[in-house]
Amino acid sequence: MTIQAVLFDLDGTLLHTVPDLAAAVNAMLVDLGKPVLSEETVAVYVGKGAENLVNRSLTGSMTEKASPELYAQAMANWQNHYTHINGNHSVFYDGVKEGLALLKQAGFKLAVVTNKPERFTHPLLERTGIAHYFEVVVGGDTCPVKKPDPMPVQHACRLLGVEAAQALMIGDSVNDALSANNAGVECWLLPYGYNEGRSVYETQCDGIVNTIEEAAQRLIGTRIPQ
Repeated sequence: MTIQAVLFDLDGTLLHTVPDLAAAVNAMLVDLGKPVLSEETVAVYVGKGAENLVNRSLTGSMTEKASPELYAQAMANWQNHYTHINGNHSVFYDGVKEGLALLKQAGFKLAVVTNKPERFTHPLLERTGIAHYFEVVVGGDTCPVKKPDPMPVQHACRLLGVEAAQALMIGDSVNDALSANNAGVECWLLPYGYNEGRSVYETQCDGIVNTIEEAAQRLIGTRIPQ
């Protein structure tokens, strides 16, 4: 079936958001009397939602969890900081705005499917001036579960009114690939984002594109300028 809709991850796909995320994490850690983290470390911790980001930042582990009391205090603190920081330092990756414009002009239905909570997703899209491209936004708290579960991708397809075979997911991580493929949706990955410290070239997916503009050109069927 012909692709009619394109679903995008947000952090590490459309926007380099680690500078904002790290600033909020480090403000939280300073408030708790803990040592700050580098942006490179925070980038590895990104991918499975704010809950995991906060726990990983507190424990220095990808799997361990802080005590419920410390976690609750840290999460409230992080949310407060991130509310004010969100979008201040985020920047577009090359080809994002060009690619979105091409896809919109070509008549594709566009959606964001992210593990970022809706309360942060909508303001970020508005502040960066790309909210108008998307008919549907599925945040990390829109459904009962997050990516890599297929439910968020399935929900986006349902809202867009397309079958799984008519949709394409574009992301930067194994979470995107698993969520999409388990929903029956093809997934292309970008090499520049956040994949929990792993290379996308080692991640099973349906294709790798260098930029969203390149993905748009491929979907539209025109040659990429050399």
